[in-house]
Amino acid sequence: MRSFASDNNSGVHPLIMDALIKANKDHAVGYGDDYWTSAATEKLKEVFGEKASPFFVFNGTGANSVALQAVTRSFHSVICAQTAHIYVDECGAPARMTGCTIIAIPTEDGKLTPEQIKPHLHNFGVCHHAQPKTVYISQVSELGTVYTIEEVKAIADLLHAHDMYLHMDGARLANACAYLNCTMKELTVDAGVDILSFGGTKNGMMMGEAVISFRPEITENIHYFRKQSAQLASKMRYLSAQFIPYLENNLWLENATKANQQAKKLAAILQQYPKIQFTQKIESNQLFLIMPAEAAKKLMEKYFFYYWNEEISEVRFVTSWDTTDEDIRQLEQALKGIV
Repeated sequence: MRSFASDNNSGVHPLIMDALIKANKDHAVGYGDDYWTSAATEKLKEVFGEKASPFFVFNGTGANSVALQAVTRSFHSVICAQTAHIYVDECGAPARMTGCTIIAIPTEDGKLTPEQIKPHLHNFGVCHHAQPKTVYISQVSELGTVYTIEEVKAIADLLHAHDMYLHMDGARLANACAYLNCTMKELTVDAGVDILSFGGTKNGMMMGEAVISFRPEITENIHYFRKQSAQLASKMRYLSAQFIPYLENNLWLENATKANQQAKKLAAILQQYPKIQFTQKIESNQLFLIMPAEAAKKLMEKYFFYYWNEEISEVRFVTSWDTTDEDIRQLEQALKGIV
């Protein structure tokens, strides 16, 4: 099966698979007291700077839940876009595990702005109301759009002026950096991000994320939250070992660039059809578009992709690091007979 439904459906990069095989030799001390976890930690510090304190976890929902627990208490509120992963796709786990009120703001492009956030920054110190403490943003957003460095910094500056934190979900951070031609450090800690959920599963890794804190007061209790959240791996080397080749020789950037480029190729084909209308800017490896309902139905018989908004026949195509030119050519042939 070849899929355009999600980059979660792609395979594992050979270099990362090789790292897992090598980590499988002999025994190693559990719970992170091993060579691979130490080496991966140093790699992450090389990429994000000495302020970075990484904690390896199993998955994205776990990473977001641990990160948000580290920057909130149960009487706080978390502000996010209405399309945010923590609001739509995580079955309420972050709200359940933090006890926080989640305030979701409608957006047209999946991105928050300081102007949208400001009306929700009130009632500080009033015990009758949840206290605003954290803003959650996704990089790339759930609608495939990318925050610029300046946009991230503007949000961070607003929050820090109110003694609040900025949490970035970096499940597709690599794709954002490939689009902006910047480093991951420039787009996160340098721009004012306080805590990051850093993932590579959508970009060539098998599993695992890193919760990366950039502030000592946040770092202090993360290892407790990780344990309570059932995110502490006993055989942690199988999570951490992947980050070593992922970060070496810019493999993360190579994979993300390939995924973004393949999305552009696919978009160029889809744009040839007048009945297909794009609903979001093409800034990453995600394409959002309206396709005639009957055509979408027929194409879905041959390819796996998602409806985003079935009422208006809006669909989402996602390319991956291993999407080939042949994959795109075959989809083009299928389209010719349908649209």
